[in-house]
Amino acid sequence: MTGSVMVGGAIVVALAVWIGWRRTVTVPCEIDLAATEETFHAHVALQGVEVNEGDAVLVHQAPSRIAIGATQHLTSTATVSQASWPRRLLVRVLGTSGITDLYEVGFEG
Repeated sequence: MTGSVMVGGAIVVALAVWIGWRRTVTVPCEIDLAATEETFHAHVALQGVEVNEGDAVLVHQAPSRIAIGATQHLTSTATVSQASWPRRLLVRVLGTSGITDLYEVGFEG
């Protein structure tokens, strides 16, 4: 009985590691910021990597503020933590079930 419990526990641990595993890469990126009357945006263009479901991106040296009426175009680096295949699938399935939450979003001016 204890042998089957140990095997079951090992399988659970292996699945947790497989789902939780992430490959991390650091890539150059371009940051485009604007806070003008025409546009208000912050865009990051990663170079050399594709971001998919479940991936996490950390942009380094990005400004936390921009003056009203200003635009900035910067070059920096970003660390991309790519999700494993099972995590990507799990995020895709769970993400489609929560899409209706977005219908409630609105902006009032």
